[in-house]
Amino acid sequence: MKRRSSMSSEVRLIPFQVEAVFNYAEEKVPKGVVMVEAPQIWDKAQGEHIVIAVLDTGCQMDHPDLQERIIDGFNFTTDYSGDPENYSDNNGHGTHVAGTIAASLNDGGVVGVAPKADLLILKVLSGTGGGKYDWIINAIHYAIHWEGLNGEKVRVISMSLGGPHDIPLLHEAIKEAIRHEIIVVCAAGNDGDGKEDTFQRAYPGYYPEVVQVGAVDFSRNLASFTNTNDEIDLVAPGVNILSTYLDNNYARLSGTSMATPHVTGAIALLIKISEEDFGRKLSEPEIYAQLIRRTVPLGYNKCAEGNGLLLLYSAIQSLDNVLTSDPQTA
Repeated sequence: MKRRSSMSSEVRLIPFQVEAVFNYAEEKVPKGVVMVEAPQIWDKAQGEHIVIAVLDTGCQMDHPDLQERIIDGFNFTTDYSGDPENYSDNNGHGTHVAGTIAASLNDGGVVGVAPKADLLILKVLSGTGGGKYDWIINAIHYAIHWEGLNGEKVRVISMSLGGPHDIPLLHEAIKEAIRHEIIVVCAAGNDGDGKEDTFQRAYPGYYPEVVQVGAVDFSRNLASFTNTNDEIDLVAPGVNILSTYLDNNYARLSGTSMATPHVTGAIALLIKISEEDFGRKLSEPEIYAQLIRRTVPLGYNKCAEGNGLLLLYSAIQSLDNVLTSDPQTA
């Protein structure tokens, strides 16, 4: 029997849990945003003019917390009869991810990690949560070559999706993005068994070139569902995460899909701060280095937590204290 090519297989949303849906926001600044310490550096940067491509199920374009953040978009799926200009979310996942990244700091609703970043919404998954690898590959190339009306370029790609197959064309598209100095952030996956020393792999998260994000809860305990493997880069809050949702609502979701946008938004902040400090554009490896400087080990196996928990403020404060302390008294 002829083996079917994995390119014809579907890639899907990494399974996630909808904990609750609300018609109001229980918290203005969600606990996950507080946990990664984003508010403590908003006086320095809020992600201004940093464009993030969000490859997901689309986004509710007129959500009051997101409408000012969306700079452009494109629909790569067959939803809405394949209308490329209709990148509305008919699932909810993409709107939730977008809110954690960059919901505006306004009078109501919730706020994201980088509340002034710009979002390029690329719909690569249908309302059922499934999609074709071609859609994702095409979207990555679209993000690489996209240019805004004022010459803006994509600096970060965020993908909270995955599948079991290593797809060479997908891998090559990601490497091409990185060659264009775009940092790519991906969810680790939710097939974990609660053990630190067993491996679960999902792609594109397992590719070594991406930033692979695992999940912890608000008590800094490793989430029971988070994948563990030898390519995990760091962990972020991914349990019971409050963010924007369909129909102007808000929801609490759990999964590494929810941890990933915390890191994506954080990178937008770090690009803004670091490039102002250095007075030049940073390369993708330099951006990655700035991110890893903001991590603190939690005591888990490296295959579970990578470099540790994202802490935007206190991690760098602790490092500065070590570097400036008197070696005679340290």
